[in-house]
Formats: sequence, C-alpha cells, structure tokens
Amino acid sequence: MALLDWCDRYSVSSPAMDQQHRKLFDLVNQLHDAMKAGQAKAMMSRVLDELVAYTITHFAAEERMMAAASYPDLNAHVGEHRKLTDTVEKLNREVKAGTAGLTVELMEFLQHWLTNHIMQVDKKYSPFLNA
Repeated sequence: MALLDWCDRYSVSSPAMDQQHRKLFDLVNQLHDAMKAGQAKAMMSRVLDELVAYTITHFAAEERMMAAASYPDLNAHVGEHRKLTDTVEKLNREVKAGTAGLTVELMEFLQHWLTNHIMQVDKKYSPFLNA
C-alpha cells in the first residue's frame, strides 16, 4: 500500500504542476517502500538524492510560473520551499553520514508536508496561473 495516493483533490489545475506533484508523491512512496523493506542504505540514499534533486527542480519551475503570473504571495511561498529544501538536504547528509536513519516519523513528516503544502499553499496560486 502506498503512503501517498494521488487524487483529484490535490490538483492545482495546472497539468505541468500536477505531473510534478505526482512525481514527488512517487518519490516519497519509493522512499517509504525502501524503508519498509529494510533495503540497503545505498538504495535509500539513491532515492533520497533523487527526491532532493527533483524537489529543487520542481520548486524552481513552480516559482518561475508564479513569478510570470505575478503571484502576490511569491516571497512567502519561496520561503516555504527553502525551509523544506533545507530540511531534506540536511536529512540526506545525515543519512549518508550514518547519523540519522529513515524512520516512520520522517516518512509521516514528508507525507504531511507534501499534502499540506499542496492543499494549503499551492492551491492559493492556482487562480493566478489559470487566470
């Protein structure tokens, strides 16, 4: 069973952003599956690397779209992105150094952050992108 299941309620009415959000769901699910299966640190590290890289790519694309649409809350939104990016990059360094592991609490944090961010923060830009 997947940790995150995509459904229409997560849509921000932008096919490009919805596709990228689905990819983030998939990466978090891969990480969760690797953790549940007790897979080697190398596997979890690879998925974490991909999650970090894709998150940065997604945030940059989203920020460009919001800037082009003159989204008024862009600065606050960018701040939210930076906080998560910093958290995930720190976690990745700690996992690689062996000072932290993937835990249920971490997976719940990623699940909660991603779904909350889409529902509470990203949905606010949807009318501006689709105007």
